[in-house]
Formats: sequence, C-alpha cells, structure tokens
Amino acid sequence: MNIKVKNFLDGISIITINEPETYNSLSFKNLRDLIKVFQKLNKDKHTKVIILEGAGKGFSAGHNLKEVKSLKIRNKYQKLFNLCSKLMLEIVEGKKPVIAKVHGAAYAAGCQLVASCDLAYSSKDALFATPGVNIGLFCSTPMVAVSRKINRKPMMKMLLTGEPIKATFAKEIGLINDCFSKSRLNSEVFKVAKKIASKSNLTIKIGKQAFYKQLEMPLRKAYAYTSRMMTINMMSMDAKEGISAFLEKRKPKWKNK
Repeated sequence: MNIKVKNFLDGISIITINEPETYNSLSFKNLRDLIKVFQKLNKDKHTKVIILEGAGKGFSAGHNLKEVKSLKIRNKYQKLFNLCSKLMLEIVEGKKPVIAKVHGAAYAAGCQLVASCDLAYSSKDALFATPGVNIGLFCSTPMVAVSRKINRKPMMKMLLTGEPIKATFAKEIGLINDCFSKSRLNSEVFKVAKKIASKSNLTIKIGKQAFYKQLEMPLRKAYAYTSRMMTINMMSMDAKEGISAFLEKRKPKWKNK
C-alpha cells in the first residue's frame, strides 16, 4: 500500500505518502487511498491530531503526469480533478487538525495539499510551487487552497511564473507556519501535535469547523454564526471543566463531551 498510517499512544497519527518513485504523486489510487485513510481517522476516537508527510526525497510533486497524459478524454480528467478536490475538502471539513510536515518539493497539487492542511511546517530546503503554467496547464485547483492562505500578489506571481519559492518566503507570506533544519523538523512538528492533542477533542472539532465556515461569511453573519457555536461549545462538559480547572488552578480532565 502506498499510503501508510502509524498511530501513537498520545493520539497522534502519521499518514505517509509512500511512493517515492513518483515523488509521492497524487494519482487516482493515491487520492482514493488518502481519502479512505482520512475518513477512517476522522471517525477514530483515539486519533486527536493527524500529521501528513511524504517518503523519499520530497513531499509531493502533485498529479502523476504520465497518468494524466494517458487519460485523454474529458470525463476522465474531470474525475481526477474532482477526486483531488474531494481529498482537500476531506482535510478541511474533517474533525481532526491536520499538520503538513514538508521536505523537498511540494509542487502543484502537492502545494495544494500543504495549503489545505490546518498547519504546515517544513525543512529549510523545502520548495513550493504552482508550476502548471510551464507545461500549459494552469494550476487552477491548487490555487483555490493556496490563495486562501496567502495574498493575491504573491499568489499570482507563483501562478503566472511557475517559479518555486523557498521555505523562508513561504513562511513570510503565510503558506507555512515555520521552517526548521532537517534534523529538527520532526521533533518540532511533534511538539506542536502533542500540544494540540492535550486539548479537548470536542472543543478542537467545534473550533475547526467554525473557523473555516466563518471565513466565507459576511461579517455580521459570521458573528451570528460564531456566537451560536460558542453557545453550543459552552454547553459542553469540557467547557465547564476547563473553566473550573482554570479557576481552581489545576489541570483539566477532558471528557470530550
């Protein structure tokens, strides 16, 4: 299987795209397998945080161009791009926080995958690009995710030139949270994952859902929606426990209810 999953006792699960010979391409098979894995982990009560990584020299080069070239007919192209969009929505709309751990290249749909994750950290030598324009195929679906993370001018430069950007600049424009040396990347990502895993699962689920939904709303509607969500959150046992623990100066005991 090209998609591997490793589960840890502290509620952290690692998904590895394990097809280094194609630079972890997002083929039909890999997209389907990734969707299945994310769906399974989103339902898993023991999983609190998901880390997504690539095996071999880099994170993901995007779609498998040999496969894309072989499709030839409109219907098959549409199926591929729809399936890719389904994966991105599964990550964004899923219940669990997803952290991209990036090394090497994250190009085209691979860059889209990074942008779709809730958090992203990379090695300092990582490169990010939407290079479709170089081969006559504008990165239209990748830009949906990336343009929701960075501003228009740097986005358009990436799209129009196809040139890769370095990790330090990706951090500067908000595509990733931070970048580290290769030797530190894994420990730094786990540090963040463990911190998130220590929180109430229920609270994180409510908050993640509310965050993405309110982004697409007008200001007045966003406030009305988030006020409802905070009320729902406040009625949970965990909110009551968290407030009591804070006032009593003790560590909260989450029930995830």
